[in-house]
Amino acid sequence: MAETQAAFKDLLETLKRAAALLHEAGVPFVLGGGVAIWARGGPESEHDLDLFVKPADAERALDALAAGGFRPEKPPEQWLYKAWDGDVLVDLIFKPQAIEVDDDAFARAEPLNVKAMEVPVMPIADVMCSKLLALNERWLDYDQLLQMARACREQIDWQEVRSRTAQSPFARAFFEIVDGLGITGEHPAVSQR
Repeated sequence: MAETQAAFKDLLETLKRAAALLHEAGVPFVLGGGVAIWARGGPESEHDLDLFVKPADAERALDALAAGGFRPEKPPEQWLYKAWDGDVLVDLIFKPQAIEVDDDAFARAEPLNVKAMEVPVMPIADVMCSKLLALNERWLDYDQLLQMARACREQIDWQEVRSRTAQSPFARAFFEIVDGLGITGEHPAVSQR
């Protein structure tokens, strides 16, 4: 537990440094992922820091973090860059599956106080959709999604998330679980045998 708290504290410190560097470089970003859910009352994230930038700003964002001492990385995936602040990983996401990172995505973001600084935070529906649509046969982790759903259930527009992710069999399976647990407020159909 203490190790997780220390790791989360490190994530927040990295967020402060990354936000300052991006702001200084004039690169707009939106906080997403688990830390965006935490900022709205969800569980602490144990993973990485997800910062969403427009595709046209991705190179500048990576350069700004590198100039500030982060170790840059361009993985083979064509939708994100990575930057390491010591042991803390920052994903600079510019082409996620669930949303376009454009002016509309930035307009939907809500400025929230995160660690004593105002940060644009992605709406919960966008976070849930991006996480659900990232699920696949090789990465099928419902644990974090269930924790997020349970903690923030009243803030999530379940119909919006359901309709935006309907094409994914993994998202449909997730809804089978959260409906069955009563998290969404939907009551699953019970088959009569």
